Amino acid sequence: MQFRRFLHNRSVTPDEMAAHGREATATRVAGRDIVVVQDTSELVLGGRWARDNGYGPVGKGGALGGLLLHAALAVEAGTGALLGLADLQIWNRTGGKVTPRRSRATAHKESQRWIKSTLRAGEVLVAARSITSVSDREGDIYEHFARRLANVDLIVRACQNRKLESAEGQSERYLLDFADGLPEQGCIMVTIPAAPGRKARVAELAVRFSPVVLSKPANGAAADLPQSIEVMLVDVRETPKPKEGERVHWRLLTTHRIASISEAHRIVDLYRLRWTIEEYFRTLKTAGFHIEETDLSDPRAMMNFVAAAAIAAVTVMQLVKARDGTTSQLLADAFDPADRPLLEALSAQLEGKTARQKNPHPPGSLAFVAWVIARLGGWTGYYGKPGPRVMREGLDDFQRIKYGSTLRLNV
Repeated sequence: MQFRRFLHNRSVTPDEMAAHGREATATRVAGRDIVVVQDTSELVLGGRWARDNGYGPVGKGGALGGLLLHAALAVEAGTGALLGLADLQIWNRTGGKVTPRRSRATAHKESQRWIKSTLRAGEVLVAARSITSVSDREGDIYEHFARRLANVDLIVRACQNRKLESAEGQSERYLLDFADGLPEQGCIMVTIPAAPGRKARVAELAVRFSPVVLSKPANGAAADLPQSIEVMLVDVRETPKPKEGERVHWRLLTTHRIASISEAHRIVDLYRLRWTIEEYFRTLKTAGFHIEETDLSDPRAMMNFVAAAAIAAVTVMQLVKARDGTTSQLLADAFDPADRPLLEALSAQLEGKTARQKNPHPPGSLAFVAWVIARLGGWTGYYGKPGPRVMREGLDDFQRIKYGSTLRLNV
């Protein structure tokens, strides 16, 4: 009942919860090289029932009702450690038909979310040594490059066959044709992770790179934007074609400077951290929280619930990624340092007699915490590795234990 009242409280908003999450992240990124991975996911909450209760259209054709969630996660370059939320936007589509997309300024489109998250990352993560914002094809927006802050670099997978600036007297050139005409400059080997309908594999990628100058679009671009923007193009193509799944072919536009194959390889590695946001949405929707099964008829209360779950899902993912100690993270990257005595006491109580039932990680590490939370969630230490569901259940138990430890009984 208390949680229900919290969700329906008019003073509670997703923006306030997101701000709290950003504040925690800002303290963790100091002196680190940070990659901000962002993407949007539709939350499908029903059909006619959802639409009748005020949920806006989602899915193909808009027959279903639900919300939209745009998240930006701060990840450490090199280790892949998840440090927290950089931004969170939740909205419910309202209103009827809109004017044609090409006739609207970017500020009046849903695509503004990409620019907003990149700007917010530059403001919130200012203590980081470097910030690189990574977006998939939906983030290929001219204004995205033009509006970025000086402390933020971009890596965006190209979607549009943009017109390139040409010297006087030259014929018009376009991005995709230009990329196809570049000579191969080397090869790199990368691991392509498993996905629905695709097994994990090691792929050989042919690499091409070159500076390009993008011309300002003729339609929809704000009048104050520059007439051209210089970026680097990195084109990577899988050779040969894999036996299963589609061939990898990424055309990446970046504000990072590239002068060698190793620097191009680094851009590809940073872009591949985008997979973290896919794991995050999976944790939120199917692997840990099953948020689309929530039965709340009030869209505003549901938006609050989504915000709370989105913040909790970050902690669950941090625990899953830290469980083997490979991220070398400390407890403070996800928990209050004051939780350490309680976590160490729980670890001692949960340990068994066999070596496999002992916590193998050093106290104060996030891997140590992950072991404790997994044991609270029902993991025995013997079979498999604890996943998002186990971590979520263990985290729930820990929060109840923590609350109980603060109680003082008057007798």
